[in-house]
Amino acid sequence: MSYPVIFVDDYTERRNRLTALVRLILAIPLLIWLYVYAIVAYVVIVLAWFAIVITGKYPRGLYDFVAGFTRFIARSTSYAVLLCDPYPPFGGSDDPAYPVRMQFAGPLESYSRAKTFFRAILAIPVMILRYVMGLLVEIGAVAAWIVIVITGKLPRGLFDLMVLGTSYTARSDAYLGLLTETYPPFQDEQTRTAGTPGPPDVPGPSLA
Repeated sequence: MSYPVIFVDDYTERRNRLTALVRLILAIPLLIWLYVYAIVAYVVIVLAWFAIVITGKYPRGLYDFVAGFTRFIARSTSYAVLLCDPYPPFGGSDDPAYPVRMQFAGPLESYSRAKTFFRAILAIPVMILRYVMGLLVEIGAVAAWIVIVITGKLPRGLFDLMVLGTSYTARSDAYLGLLTETYPPFQDEQTRTAGTPGPPDVPGPSLA
């Protein structure tokens, strides 16, 4: 993989009107679990910060935990903003069958102690762009909610726009979680090829 963190979101045009209508209510259990998960994850990130600054290594167990937390955030966010319909799993393990996936290259052989020590300062540009991307996703989510509730479909152009913001946020989460010391790119493979035809919908029973 060209960048050590990859975000993928499969496009599906047809959507469930009913679950879209009450999506914020359905997402409440995810938000509650995310709050608890985040408390533990932030402690782990602090431990990883000390480990890297002292040894130059990211312990594999800590890396995998933070990677799982980052993956859970990406799946939960994508579900909440209507980028996908299936309810996300509550764990952080990889699920190839779920439409939103994140892949991580694994811990580096050696990390820069300086880049880790000053991560809070180095991350300022990332945080600014992340804020802008967050606004983009929020606006897109409102538009997607209206369109899906009325038509039962999510236009590809709107999907690609939201993926642009969501994928950058996911990669920035990995950077902030010390999973990579390389600045997250503005675009990845999926957003660079945005607008190309996705896999055709497979006809199935209508849920709404």
